[in-house]
Amino acid sequence: MTLPRRRFLHLAAAFTALPAAARIACAETYPASPVHLVVPVAPGGALDIIARLIGQWLTDRLGQPFVIENRPGAGTNIGIEAVVRAPADGYTLLLIPQSVTTNATLYEKLSFNFIRDIQPIAMISSLPLVMEVSLSVPAKTVPEFIAYAKANPGKVTMASGGSGSASHVGGELFKLMTGIDMLHVPYRGGAPALTDLLGGQVQVMFSPLPESIESIRAGKVRALAVTTAKRSQALPDVPTVAESVPGFEAGTWQGIGAPKDVSADIVDRLNKEINAALADPKIKARLDELGSVPTPMSPTEFEQLIAAETDKWGKVIRDANITLH
Repeated sequence: MTLPRRRFLHLAAAFTALPAAARIACAETYPASPVHLVVPVAPGGALDIIARLIGQWLTDRLGQPFVIENRPGAGTNIGIEAVVRAPADGYTLLLIPQSVTTNATLYEKLSFNFIRDIQPIAMISSLPLVMEVSLSVPAKTVPEFIAYAKANPGKVTMASGGSGSASHVGGELFKLMTGIDMLHVPYRGGAPALTDLLGGQVQVMFSPLPESIESIRAGKVRALAVTTAKRSQALPDVPTVAESVPGFEAGTWQGIGAPKDVSADIVDRLNKEINAALADPKIKARLDELGSVPTPMSPTEFEQLIAAETDKWGKVIRDANITLH
């Protein structure tokens, strides 16, 4: 049987429209069951708190539970790999930590390529690091600290939450840009590093703001500067490092992603809902309490940020000869 040309064209157009209609229907009914949000760190820290904040918002808005699933280990790589291997159906999401931009260089034999295998959906917020010193250190400003470190080459101890952590690479960038020599002392997390800074066992640390803001406010450590381009609203009287070291910028951040082939319509819907959360006064107030700045982005903008940060920190890691130990 031969179809008339007009009839054939109508049928062809109808078949062509089917995938688009299916995608729209999929996005409108998503989610139809609980969604798992994998957090690649242990419960209790800033990343986990922010994940639960956004997860509850999405639960309330979309009518299905967004279940937080903590999968710590191997510098966040265990949780990330679990999402890479999950079905790309929108029902397994990833809380993306800033560490993905350093791990790409630090780990030589990862079983995944983050940029290739994960689809960024939405940025949540950014956190400054705070350059802070033990009260035993005489320096009260960044220039005074640089002079102190140059007068004591290799004797100043710099704590971090671990090799390759944001606090470590931020400190290494400071060393590269100022020409000072400090001894890196890695810890198994930010909390024990801060404990030794408070006790005077180490002298300086570039700490994520939520981890140390209470100690700073209590006068137990001395904040010299924040590492972001602008001053932090949480510490408005503390200058930026860039005010003394032009061009310096570091920090940490988090966002949401999914396996690479997830539907673009699901990505767009989640991006819209997360950006709506970041505009909500209650969510903004809670992030402010954590010293975290809401940072809404499109999926493309977030993808570009990850690529740029991977290049930036990869260069710092290579130039500073950072290795895992």
